[in-house]
Amino acid sequence: MNQPPDPSETATQVERFGYRQELSRSLSFTDLLIYGLIFMVPIAPFGIFGSVYAGSGGMVALAYIIGMVAMMFTALSYAQMVRAFPMAGSVYSYAGRGIAPPVGFLAGWVILLDYVLVPGLLYLVASVAMHSLVPGVPVWLWLAAFVLLNTVVNYLGIRMTARVNRVMLVAELVILAIFLVVGVVALAQGKGEGFSVRPLFNADTFSWPLVFGAVSIAVLSFLGFDGISMLAEESREEARQIGRAMVAALLLAGALFVMQTWVAALLVPDASGLLANGDPEGTAFYDAARAAGGGWLAGLTALATAIAWGFANSLVAQAATSRLLYAMARDRQMPRFLARVNPKHKVPANATLLVAAISLALGLYMASRDDGISLLSTLVNFGAMTAFLALHVSVVIHYVVRNGSRDWLRHLVVPVIGFLILLYVVINAKVAAQVLGFVWLAVGLVVLLIFYATGRRPELAALVEVAHEDTDEPVKEPQ
Repeated sequence: MNQPPDPSETATQVERFGYRQELSRSLSFTDLLIYGLIFMVPIAPFGIFGSVYAGSGGMVALAYIIGMVAMMFTALSYAQMVRAFPMAGSVYSYAGRGIAPPVGFLAGWVILLDYVLVPGLLYLVASVAMHSLVPGVPVWLWLAAFVLLNTVVNYLGIRMTARVNRVMLVAELVILAIFLVVGVVALAQGKGEGFSVRPLFNADTFSWPLVFGAVSIAVLSFLGFDGISMLAEESREEARQIGRAMVAALLLAGALFVMQTWVAALLVPDASGLLANGDPEGTAFYDAARAAGGGWLAGLTALATAIAWGFANSLVAQAATSRLLYAMARDRQMPRFLARVNPKHKVPANATLLVAAISLALGLYMASRDDGISLLSTLVNFGAMTAFLALHVSVVIHYVVRNGSRDWLRHLVVPVIGFLILLYVVINAKVAAQVLGFVWLAVGLVVLLIFYATGRRPELAALVEVAHEDTDEPVKEPQ
């Protein structure tokens, strides 16, 4: 029987890079896997099914398969960098140590755009959904309640977050199973189109531009698996297990996405209308559920979407964002107070509270706009895609250029393919997202110049000789 690594051994993973082990190392491989699944939301297609269906010409299952394959290259690059640098901070740490500290700062800065906006978007979507179910309670009150609840859970420690994640994952999977069973039975009874491969391939709508365009739609549903890397300093497993958890979470989520969207696509009551007009109200999946089982199933899936986005997903998003702020603050690249760790609960307390405050303010502001949800939706992913580009570059520079690796597949081919796929997504992103993304990057460059001008150039904690994960040769980190 395999024994978990000695906590004293895993603690040295951080200390050898010049940091103190402050966070609680209590998460198992299963906890990491559940965290990743919750972050991606196993029932995520419930809320965005219609737009993916319309954008893929009805081949929604194919869109999710393409998205999963596309993001797998990024997950494999993450797995390599987390082995080299097993610490909180994700792309910020990997680019900073794999390439250079200023690049790490910029990578952390651009992914902050995604991480800071995501909780606000999740809270807003869930609050609007709950308001539609319970009109007597205003959107702002639902939003405040979600923020307060998640902040308390995150503040009480990562173990509390992990326990809640387990409960929420089981609940989501039960509801998904109910939909799949009812949906399959309905198809067997002749409802909808009956069993067909058209959600995977439809000769009437298929074209290569459409297939590649599906990547930019479906790939967004998989964002969140990378959040596992933020918990590197709270995992009691060896570093390579973190990478394996990311890959496993991506594969499991992809399989769930394909199954539920395949069934839903066969039950869509007005397929031609959905293709022609899209899904502006975001109700296409619930319409399919109603066609399969009636109003009770439509209501159940709508309620599940609200709770999954507003509680489960935003809970882990808030946790991940606070860890990124913590990692940057302890390197003096964010205000130092954000690096404070609560001595009792072993969580970055101030960072957690700041994320809650920003999410509340952003959510309330966007709730006052008619285009709040659509505007946020176009903005949240640009930062992550751009930061992932830096991740792939860091793999090549750290392993091939600096350390002379001859593992061409993992350290050159995979990151280059991943880079090209993401570059395509960034280039084809909506104009609003591109404008905000580049403005945010420009602000980051100004902040970086101010650091240099004031003698506070980005520096990481004591850069020491570390052993390469695959050899016994010492490898110096970049100075």
